[in-house]
Amino acid sequence: MSLARDAAMNIAKVLTEALPYIQRFTGKTIVVKFGGNAMIDTELQNSFARDVVLMKLVGMNPIVVHGGGPQIGQLLQKLNIQSNFVDGMRVTDSETMDVVEMVLGATVNKQIVNLISRNGGQAIGVTGKDGQLIRAKKLSVSRQTPDMKATEIIDIGHVGEVQSINTSVIDMLINSHFIPVIAPIGVGESGVSYNINADLVAGKIAEVLRAEKLILLTNVAGLQDKDGNVLTGLSTDQVDGLIADGTIHGGMLPKIRCALEAVKSGVASSHIIDGRVAHAVLLEIFTDVGVGTLISNRRQG
Repeated sequence: MSLARDAAMNIAKVLTEALPYIQRFTGKTIVVKFGGNAMIDTELQNSFARDVVLMKLVGMNPIVVHGGGPQIGQLLQKLNIQSNFVDGMRVTDSETMDVVEMVLGATVNKQIVNLISRNGGQAIGVTGKDGQLIRAKKLSVSRQTPDMKATEIIDIGHVGEVQSINTSVIDMLINSHFIPVIAPIGVGESGVSYNINADLVAGKIAEVLRAEKLILLTNVAGLQDKDGNVLTGLSTDQVDGLIADGTIHGGMLPKIRCALEAVKSGVASSHIIDGRVAHAVLLEIFTDVGVGTLISNRRQG
């Protein structure tokens, strides 16, 4: 009986700790970028889905934006379509874009919708082309020539950047009590489809909706200092300083800049969290400790 009582007490303690966070974030919009290990591990998939369903149940408005790079790569390989990358971005010709739309808009998007449904939630999947949700333009990529004497423009095809977000589509879904699941495909003025980085789409959606939180799931513990310690509770000024002194570099830099830009543009806080941890989203939102790096727009001193 004592073990059962202890377990019950732990549940009560957890709920008590979560209560002020639930009260604080009821009615608030939380944008979550779903990717990495959390997206391919079955147990982590289900824990993520339950997190999102619970957020909706207690009155929050979760919005899921997903990637799908590994899945796109696998299908391209099966179809014997060569993948090339420039600065970490997949060169996307028309043939590759067809595969991207198939994987992101159909396969992956519907898998996530089904995952949320099987865990007790109601979700609707859309791409940025639905209702002109994401207006996009071609991403211009330039770099120095080998002799460093000139700048060359590199054509990476149907890779885009966000021009605008049609919030009425998202508002309609939220007001109908659905969880929006968004694939990061945008549409240009002439109807051309564009593949857009999912972190950037999540960040822009968080900005235009003035979201309470932007949460980016990653395959690392969070932003770390040079000794490997996870840094959290950072202001935008502190993050700027860490970029300037080289603490933040390499592959983490684009993700941090996305999180930083969202906060500077009005999102209350950005979180870079460890998607390899079960229930990472709930742990970050509902507990005092959290499981990653929090960046907020608080002022120092």
